[in-house]
Order: sequence, then C-alpha cells, then structure tokens
Amino acid sequence: MLQPADADFLTRLTATLPENTLRPAEPRYLEEPRGRWQGLAGAVALPRTVQEVAQVVRLCGDASVGIVPWGGGTGLVGGQIMPEGQTPLLLSLERMAALRGSYRDESVLVAEAGMILSDVHQAANAIDLLFPLSLASEGTARLGGLLSTNAGGLNVLRYGNARDLCLGIEAVLPDGSIFNGLKRLRKDNTGYDLRHLLIGAEGSLGVITAASLKLFPIPASVATAMLVVTDPRAALTLLALAQSRAPGMVTAFELINGVGLDFLAEKMPEVRVPVHGRPDWMVLVEFGLPDGLGGAEAVMAGLLETAMEDGLVSDGAIAASQSQRDVLWRVREAIPEANRLIGAVSSHDISLPLSSVPEFIPKAGAALAKLGEWRINCFGHLGDGNLHYNVFPVRGRSRKDHDHQRDAVKTCVHDLVHAYDGSVSAEHGIGRLKVDDLERYGDPGKLAAMRAIKAALDPKGIMNPGAVLR
Repeated sequence: MLQPADADFLTRLTATLPENTLRPAEPRYLEEPRGRWQGLAGAVALPRTVQEVAQVVRLCGDASVGIVPWGGGTGLVGGQIMPEGQTPLLLSLERMAALRGSYRDESVLVAEAGMILSDVHQAANAIDLLFPLSLASEGTARLGGLLSTNAGGLNVLRYGNARDLCLGIEAVLPDGSIFNGLKRLRKDNTGYDLRHLLIGAEGSLGVITAASLKLFPIPASVATAMLVVTDPRAALTLLALAQSRAPGMVTAFELINGVGLDFLAEKMPEVRVPVHGRPDWMVLVEFGLPDGLGGAEAVMAGLLETAMEDGLVSDGAIAASQSQRDVLWRVREAIPEANRLIGAVSSHDISLPLSSVPEFIPKAGAALAKLGEWRINCFGHLGDGNLHYNVFPVRGRSRKDHDHQRDAVKTCVHDLVHAYDGSVSAEHGIGRLKVDDLERYGDPGKLAAMRAIKAALDPKGIMNPGAVLR
C-alpha cells in the first residue's frame, strides 16, 4: 500500500539530502501539454548526482512513497503527472544535465538524463557529428524522458527510434541500487539487456540517469521537397521510388493532408504553403547524401521528374537553400500547432503496416461518419507507418460539444487499427492515458510478462504508479 509524500516524510527526506534538493512543486510540474489532468506532488526532488537519485529512491522505497519521474514535461499521454491517488514525490533530473564525454573516433556521446535534446545536438555538432533524434519539443524535452518513452520523431525512417540510438544507460532501480550500464559497446551479449527493458518503460521500472548515444556523419548534401500526390497509395509508391533512388538515405517522408492545410489557413495564415491551390495530399521528402554520391538536389530532381511521368506527383517545390528548406519544414511543424488551436475531439498516435495505410484511411473515415460529422486531419511519419489520425469538430462547433463522444471516437479508430494488426501507441507511449487501451488490445502473454517484471523489480509499486500498468 503506497503512502503519501506528507510533511513528516519530506522532513525525513530533507534531513538526508544536500540543502535545497527538495522544493515545492511549481505549477509547471503539475500540468501536461493537453491540459487534461492536474497532477499531485508533495514536493519535487532535484538531485545533482546519481548517488543522490539512488538515495531518494531508496528512502521512497523504505517509506512506500510513490515516485513520478519528470523530464521536460512534454509527454502527451500523462506519464509525467499523477492526477489521483496517494500524493507522490516528483523526481526531476534537470540539474543532471552534464556532458560526461564525447568520443569522436567512436561516434559516441555520453550525456546525463537531464540534458535537453537541443543541447545534445549541439554537443554532437561540436565534434562534427549528428545525433539524429528530432522532434518538435527538442528545446525542452530531456534525454531521460526521451529514452523512457522511446521517442520517435521525424528521422525514424533512416535512424530508428530512441532505443536504436542508445548503446548503454546508467539507471537507478526501484530498490535504490545503481545499474552501471554506460558501456560504449556495439556488441555485448552478456545476458538480459536491461538497457532495452528500461528504455520505453516510462519510469515504471527505474530512473534513467545517463546514456551513451550513437552519433552519425553529417550529410554532405541535403535536399528537401514538398510534392503533391494523388492519394496515400501514390505516396507509398513514391516512397519506394525514393528509397530505390537513394537507398538508406531518405531521412524523412512525411504525409500532409489537405485538412491540415485548411487549419493552417484558418489559424496560422502566416505559414506559407509553397504549392498551388489546396491539395488533398502532399508529402515532405528529405534526402541526406554523403560525399562522393553526387548532389542530393540532383537526386531529388530526378525523383520528381520520374514521379510526374508516372502520374504519382502533379506539382512540387524543391528547396534551393536552407531558408527554403525551413519554409517547407515550417508547414509540417506548424500543423500540430494549428491542431491545438482548433481543438481535437480525439487524437490518435497509431502505426500500421505500410501496405495497409491506403486502405485504412478511407475505412476509418467511413466508420467515423456513422458517429457524426467530423473534420479528420491524418498526417505524420508515413515512412515508418506512424500516422497522427486526429478527429476534429466541424466549423461552428467545438470539441466540448463532442465530449460525450470522445471514447466512442477513440474506440472506433483503435478497433480498426487493431484489426489491421497495428499499434494504438506508435511513439507517444502508454502513460496513464492509454492504460485501458493496452489492456484492451495488448497481447495477453506480453501483459502477463510485463506484470511479472514489474512485480519482480518494483514489488512495492513505487515507480510511476499507474503509468503503463494499472
């Protein structure tokens, strides 16, 4: 039975930690981006070293007090806040933001979990290498949270998810012991891989405190284009063509829907879309080529010429400079901002087998039409099968008008995703928002194994109570 982080416990905890390690929980620690929940916290612990993290976890374990790890607070499924239950202690590693080492010859960085993603990028660039994890919140998201949620983002097609970019981790386990797994090895077959167990566990099995990260060469030439396609099936054919023209070098392949362009025109008219009219479907394509393979722009121009001859593409714009690339990417990056201004009835972070995408999209629209009239903005990382399938009210109505339908809309979409052998959480994680979904759609064998692992490592249930598993 969990106990609250009450005044008596906080007094005892304060006496064992360096001065100013505990602070009252400011509002920013108790809110989440979508404004659905308000969190609880007795206080926020801000340790400076892994030993201090271990001390906090050990004392919370002894007192059966829950711990909610807090990274940058950018998670979209409520994993970083606890809205109900016994008041927990929040644990933030924002003071542990040091670069512990950079190894140019190994293409490796070792960084603490509190380092902000944009600072990781700068540290990699300082040794002329690239850390490719890229997402909209990179100015506030922290490394520990990104690994704990196995973050995806824009470059998964070429470089993989967060777990694919990590060679080793240091972590504090629920009993307060320190797992010293910060090896920089590409091969290490010494039993169970605790790194991959803790990555993606959303703080429910321990606290990641540092990581060894893979770096990559910076592409010598980059080409970016926004291309108008006839439909999602044509977009997939174009993807295959792009990969055949530049094998392993297609960095991003983003699907953009006309409804998203409508939202930009309605809420963010300053965002310029550099194609004619208002297309129903577009893709944003980016190549990154090394030296010796010719210019990326020439490869992109050849792709556009062939795609237009084949009837896949009807219009397009190829960026001729970095500023023009920024204009193209601004369209894609502004779509989630415009979505928030419109206000979704229900948002869905889903993934599907690539070949199922063209069939899924109209089927989902037809199924939702039986529930009412909607505007559907389907966009996202088509290259890796991850769609953000978001359902909005029609003009003149607000999402509050459909609060009573939110669960029905979500179930409609997720049931169809499950029928196509997809996933109802592609990159955002489970958190607290999708615990029911995991129970509804998760494989029973997997769920039983997850519960057994949780019980073995965290028998008192102190680590992020209620996240991932009920």
